[in-house]
Amino acid sequence: MRASTTSQESRASTVGLDLGDRTSAVCILSKAGEVLETGVVRTTREALELRFKSADPVRIVLEAGPQSPWTSRLLESLGHDVIVANPHRVRLIAESRRKDDRTDAETLARLGRVDPSLLAPITHRSERCQQDLSLLRSRDALLSSRTHLISHSRGVVKAATGERLPACGSTVFHSKALASVPEALVGGLGPVMAAIGTLTQCVRGIDRQVDRLIAERYPEALLLQQVGGVGPLTSLAFVLTLGDPARFTSSRAVGAYCGLTPGRRQSGSRDPQLRITKAGDGYLRRLLVQSAHYILGHFGPDCDLRRWGLAHAASGGKNGKRRAVVAVARKLAVLLHRLWLTGEVYRPLRDEPAA
Repeated sequence: MRASTTSQESRASTVGLDLGDRTSAVCILSKAGEVLETGVVRTTREALELRFKSADPVRIVLEAGPQSPWTSRLLESLGHDVIVANPHRVRLIAESRRKDDRTDAETLARLGRVDPSLLAPITHRSERCQQDLSLLRSRDALLSSRTHLISHSRGVVKAATGERLPACGSTVFHSKALASVPEALVGGLGPVMAAIGTLTQCVRGIDRQVDRLIAERYPEALLLQQVGGVGPLTSLAFVLTLGDPARFTSSRAVGAYCGLTPGRRQSGSRDPQLRITKAGDGYLRRLLVQSAHYILGHFGPDCDLRRWGLAHAASGGKNGKRRAVVAVARKLAVLLHRLWLTGEVYRPLRDEPAA
């Protein structure tokens, strides 16, 4: 049986791997496109390493998903050519009328055998970058929970008594608002206030870790903070999400990578104006938009980007401000990539002589 399997592996051209939470479907195609083997393997490091360690190097195609980052790194370490397909481009799988794991694995293998570019392959960030990025995502989850609890507290007091808790910043809400909570509601809202205080302390702890990460591992993030409105979170998220600036052929491509460019559905004489694609990492896109809001706001520093954005907003009609924010976020992504790639000193006003 092992001799037969070895013979099949030596004839193999492409392997389709449809990743599942517990098990994954495998389809092996020969160089002629014949199905050599189909089966199932457990989605664990041990099982995948046992299945593919002794096989001859082949092209393995899998679809991007929660399990694909560590799986692709493992298979590449075993010497295989791994292609991670963009799920938005694999319409044959998403819209198939005969959708099952075995068929999906075969479809991936056949697409990878014919032309890998049809799969719009994506590049996963390194393991260390993914681990460090999880710190920022944890901070975002903590902030979301704190916002929900603050809204809950205000809503409870307003609905029960008609009163309002005082306006104050979220970082001091748990201490200032507690004194204004009616006595009858202290029993219910006291633990909520305590939880808000704990979340605030956790966020501050993560902020200190972010500063240490930038100082010790990612000094390039300091280059990006030359731009007014770009702080430690945005700069570090930008570096960790992109991973390697050299993988983009042009800085302009970063705007599309962040999902800040309009989609297109041109056909014949029709070429309607569409919304932005919102492709890529939503967390980074949100941070870039927040930075754009600051740049265009009252406290934004005078710079070419601000001047361009304000002019764009003034000429954009009813939705001019909103479109200008997105346009500035897109230009900001391009600018940050250029600064990172070249290491240049940022000049806010390029037409003015350097100091």
